[in-house]
Amino acid sequence: MEDAELVRQTLAGRKEAFAELARRWSPRITAICHSRVQRADVADDLAQETFLRGFRALATLSDPAKAGSWLMGIAVRASLDWLKAKDRSTVIFSTLGKDQSVDHEMPGGQAETVYLADERRRILTEIEALPETHRQVVMLYYYDDHSYRDLAALLGVSTATINARLTQAREILRGRLSDCRSELT
Repeated sequence: MEDAELVRQTLAGRKEAFAELARRWSPRITAICHSRVQRADVADDLAQETFLRGFRALATLSDPAKAGSWLMGIAVRASLDWLKAKDRSTVIFSTLGKDQSVDHEMPGGQAETVYLADERRRILTEIEALPETHRQVVMLYYYDDHSYRDLAALLGVSTATINARLTQAREILRGRLSDCRSELT
């Protein structure tokens, strides 16, 4: 079913149609939010905020066939709103000090679980530190699993540019992550 039809059904009172539209666009919306705010936990909240704003303002959408790009625009604005907010505060894990470190003598494989979670966090932190153009392509590519051609159309660049940005981002990440590992040993 096309996006336009889902919009029409939602406006006619069938809320399940908007749920389908949200499922369809959720990975892209989350990736856009993540690429803007550079925090996965906040990106999930902003994606939900995007869909809430979209649902409330759906009647203002002039072209139902463009619901996806309209929602992406809302995601960008929601992300910018969050970035402008003065009352947010962030506590970086590394600033907590050594006395609050994880005990590696945990029973039943918990240490491995903690290690993997820490490794994922480290990788995500490095992705979030990428330049905007690289971070956006990485987030959209890995969140939404699109082809280079789809990403090129979405971002308005060539497939060669998508390839170059992903290649450069991977090289940067490899370098940064290998530096982190060598510091730990």
